[in-house]
Amino acid sequence: MKSWLEPLGFNTEVFERDQVGNHLLCLSHCQPDQPRLLLMGHLDTVFPQGTFEHYSEDDKWVYGPGACDMKGGNFVALSALRNVFAEQGKIGNIDLWLVSDEETGSDDSKFITKHLAANYTACLDFEAAGADHEVVDGRKGVATYCIDFSGVAAHAGNNYHLGKNANLAAAKTLIALTELTDLNQGTTINVGKMHGGTSTNTISPNAQLMVEARFTQTAEQQRVLKLIPALIHQHGIEGVTAKLSGGLQRDVMTPTAEQQQLVKQLSALIGYPLKTEQRGGVSDANVTSGVGLPTLDGFGPYGDGDHTVNERASKASFERRITEVTAILRHFNHCAE
Repeated sequence: MKSWLEPLGFNTEVFERDQVGNHLLCLSHCQPDQPRLLLMGHLDTVFPQGTFEHYSEDDKWVYGPGACDMKGGNFVALSALRNVFAEQGKIGNIDLWLVSDEETGSDDSKFITKHLAANYTACLDFEAAGADHEVVDGRKGVATYCIDFSGVAAHAGNNYHLGKNANLAAAKTLIALTELTDLNQGTTINVGKMHGGTSTNTISPNAQLMVEARFTQTAEQQRVLKLIPALIHQHGIEGVTAKLSGGLQRDVMTPTAEQQQLVKQLSALIGYPLKTEQRGGVSDANVTSGVGLPTLDGFGPYGDGDHTVNERASKASFERRITEVTAILRHFNHCAE
């Protein structure tokens, strides 16, 4: 991406990392007092090195890792930028931010993303489009936790009364966590993984729960984030302690008046209404939206099979999205000569 964008006049800043891949900020010329647009994508896929590395295509589809999630989206952004550069000779007030850790939660890059967001008027994220080319105006927020319980081991036959059962505390906590779920409000709490104990004839001295919470409303996000830290100490098993780690991973992304105004503006630029949808999954759009930057997601191509070896993206969808994004970027380009 760096080698493709620099010929278009972009200056690239590499955020070098040891534990994850490097992040890349591609900066165009800046004209003060004009709207400034942030394009956003991620460079990583879910596939480990050495698996699903092939690429193929037929008349209608391209196949391969990231075809729609989201190397395909990065290609849409790149192609539209190339079109605007070819037409106008220079690109300004349009920057591209590419992170390397989105699929694992953006735990490193989200802090940079939050800082960058303050410099922009609006943000477009290039995750895959909806089945009818919808863009995304809402996503669930997500929090992830690990709860470690520490009790006291004892022989289950001879000294049952001396044991402090960490497994029992974990089980009671699992039930209490699940009861925080409110499907009517779009809030779910899932204990997706648990383990504990040493043997069937030993009172368990330790246990662990891995928890994910998702929410569609800011009020529900606040409720869950407040209740979980308090709840872990209410299991009622004397002598068992609980330690909580983790927390909010991505803020809920909810439709706002400013965002809907952006939808109207972009619809006018492309000549027809942009359809919108909300999704249960999360993306870096949660991060920019969470700090108040009007954000729309889903500007990549339509595809399916993402996160599987059947991943593919539609060639016709690439053509449509590149045309649409070119029209949008043409409007936001404020340094053309």
